[in-house]
Amino acid sequence: MSSDSHEIQVFFHDLGLPEPLLQAIADLGFQTCTPIQAAVLRYTLAGHDALGKAQTGTGKTAAFLITVISDLIKNPIHDERYAGEPRSLILAPTRELALQIGKDAHNLAKHTGLRVTTLVGGMDYEKQKALLLGEVSDIIVATPGRLLDFIRKKCLMIDQVEHLVIDEADRMLDMGFIPDVKQIVRMTPPKSHRQTLLFSATFTQDVINLAKSWTYSAVRVEVASDEQHALIDQKVYIVSNDQKVMVLFNMIEQQKLERVMVFANRRDQVRDLTETLKRYHISCALLSGEIPQDRRIKTLESFRSGKIKVLVATDVAGRGIHVEGVSHVVNFTLPEQPEDYVHRIGRTGRAGLSGISISFASEDDAFYLPAIEQALNQKLTCEHPPEELLKELPYIQPAAHRKH
Repeated sequence: MSSDSHEIQVFFHDLGLPEPLLQAIADLGFQTCTPIQAAVLRYTLAGHDALGKAQTGTGKTAAFLITVISDLIKNPIHDERYAGEPRSLILAPTRELALQIGKDAHNLAKHTGLRVTTLVGGMDYEKQKALLLGEVSDIIVATPGRLLDFIRKKCLMIDQVEHLVIDEADRMLDMGFIPDVKQIVRMTPPKSHRQTLLFSATFTQDVINLAKSWTYSAVRVEVASDEQHALIDQKVYIVSNDQKVMVLFNMIEQQKLERVMVFANRRDQVRDLTETLKRYHISCALLSGEIPQDRRIKTLESFRSGKIKVLVATDVAGRGIHVEGVSHVVNFTLPEQPEDYVHRIGRTGRAGLSGISISFASEDDAFYLPAIEQALNQKLTCEHPPEELLKELPYIQPAAHRKH
């Protein structure tokens, strides 16, 4: 079954949600459902499994959290429960996304007495273990590797879970997590005895096959992401490789940009670009898979609070990041996968606000454009950068040659 949502507005208070959950939704300032929420909630609140196609930033996290929290409140368990035996399990591919889902879950469950525990790699293991064993957790949000760690150490049992949510299934595939996820799914009750919700930005054949094996008569919900793209002014600047830094620097300086995300494909590109921008006194920081988790969190907080103006990231590090008010996304290099382009530009133009996306197309990566246009279902305007953005930069000696 498939559903597309071009419908009248759906209000949260019309969905029969428990009062403590409605109160939390109201505290967050939400009244009406986003298209994915309107399309999926009417099925999932009735207990159906679902396969949802939606980009980050469309409200899918709240859609599955509202489903899970509503059901936990409506069906309390009166028997004795034990620490390490959650009722709901949410899996996410990256630490950032898991932490973000955990934070959203805390906000939505704050009036309910339900306990949310987030388990991710790269952060204090003992502290997470103490949280897990200290009190009974209702909802566990986790990355696959860290979850399996705790299961192997007998700190966690997932054979009683009532809800299993797998977020960003396509990214799980890309990152090679599927063997881990299969192992985890096998430890949960049979699919006829749990509710399974699976979300993905793309419906590849692999994702559809996984959904078939993991879900039970799932409703398939697709929401066009065109509405979000419509809010983003997308430009492509035709530049040579050595003009890229110049155009980026002049844009940030001349337009006094305050919150910019710049994407490059590889860690070394991200590192080099961050170093270069710092030499030109631009307040920036990098986010890539090799950065320790505590530093990544500090970096994100500095970006959120405005201490850092420019965040330079790889796709893996940039997925699932929710920062309000990102005015510009710059594709310093065009992504090899069209889906990554969609994810990158989705960092701006969020929550109904407009945003700007600038992509640099050079001799090295312009050939990725046709596939990107096909994924977007639209032609992108390619132009030369305006004259003022080609202003020569002062020469600054590379760091390696400077005396320390």
